[in-house]
Amino acid sequence: MEVQEYLEKHNKRQHKETTSKFKTFFRKVKNFFFPKPSRFTRFLWWCSGADSVLLKISPMKDRVKYAGIGGIVLCTGVLAAFSGGFAFYTIFSPKGEAVHDSAVHLDVILPTLIFGFVWGLIILNLDRFIVSSTGKGDGTDKITWKEFGQAIPRIVIALILGVAISSPLEVRILKSEIDANLQKVQEDYKIELDLQTDSVINMQIVRLDEKIEVVEGKIKVYDDYVEKRRQELNDQSLRLEQEAEGKFGNPGRGPSYKAKLENLIFKKAELKKYVEQKSDEISNLRLDQEKLHDQIDEIDESRAEKKEKNEAVAHQLDGLLKRIQISHEIGGVVPWVILAVLLCIEMGPIFFKMMLTKGVYDYLAENMDRKLKAYSGIVHKEEIFQDKDGTIHRDYYEFLEEDQELHEKKLKLERQSDLSKKIIHAWHSTKSQEISQNPDKFYDSNS
Repeated sequence: MEVQEYLEKHNKRQHKETTSKFKTFFRKVKNFFFPKPSRFTRFLWWCSGADSVLLKISPMKDRVKYAGIGGIVLCTGVLAAFSGGFAFYTIFSPKGEAVHDSAVHLDVILPTLIFGFVWGLIILNLDRFIVSSTGKGDGTDKITWKEFGQAIPRIVIALILGVAISSPLEVRILKSEIDANLQKVQEDYKIELDLQTDSVINMQIVRLDEKIEVVEGKIKVYDDYVEKRRQELNDQSLRLEQEAEGKFGNPGRGPSYKAKLENLIFKKAELKKYVEQKSDEISNLRLDQEKLHDQIDEIDESRAEKKEKNEAVAHQLDGLLKRIQISHEIGGVVPWVILAVLLCIEMGPIFFKMMLTKGVYDYLAENMDRKLKAYSGIVHKEEIFQDKDGTIHRDYYEFLEEDQELHEKKLKLERQSDLSKKIIHAWHSTKSQEISQNPDKFYDSNS
């Protein structure tokens, strides 16, 4: 295949074919040995980073080989799309009970599909770049340490991508077991939060009860004192009446009775005055007592509300990270098997390409690469020279078109310089003749 033909096929130009019998026969023979690939096959070639123009004229073995590599890359992108979509849905969907929450949240579906599609394209493009940039090594089916060392950066990237893809997939595969365990985790966490809530509320109530006891103690001291004084005064009044009736002591209402009555009236007035003085203080104490009881009622009523919040907090354990953690706790070897399978799919094309032997396509690609360099005026040269540190091998390229452009530019500037010199010389000669013939024209005697 010539370079121009190759470029035209890449540009998808339509060529008019002659209808001669020879051309028709040749086309049939060509289609027999090199059947036209389907669009899906060409898409797989594109996924593998291969040149479809050269693969069309390559043997079936090379076609199948690169279609297989492209199929692995495509599968990785599809798995990444499912994995990313599930991770996005798990992260942004409303949280609830792990087992009973089976509703589909439509408001998250569209962003999930978009994110999964974009994530799949990102992984597909990364894998396509990794595979296409991985060389053939030494062209044999053995992986040497040198080839492995050169592939380490690509292997590390593939390892990271494999872990990122496998984690959401293992969560989806173990969903039933994870939901059952997560439900228990949520319930235990809710019980723990409820106990903390009860402990805090009970502590607040105890503190308020202590304040109430202090207030009630002060009120009780006042009430007991007033009641005791009133009882004493009532007893004195009753005794004074009984004494006036002659039941004991000095009967009658004489001077002794009047003195005792005046003393009793004075003590009652004194008690009344004391009650009036203490009325504001006792009213404030009773008001504080009511407020403290109201605070206890409010705190006790908030217990149920806080426990509802605890349930909502416990449902937040329904995230992706907690599910991954539970999958590793209960999954045993299953998560590791899934990870190993994804890593094989992700890193397989890298190792396969290092193990591939060179085929017709590889030689065609190398030949076309050299042709395109020659067509573009690029010359690859190697140089070996002896230095004081030892033998040094150096590769370098010569760009003929660039050198030619530089040479033409340099030559153009040199010619322009020659022309400029001639113009200046001619101008100088003309001006010299004019000065010789008419010097007064160029000389002002008054200056």
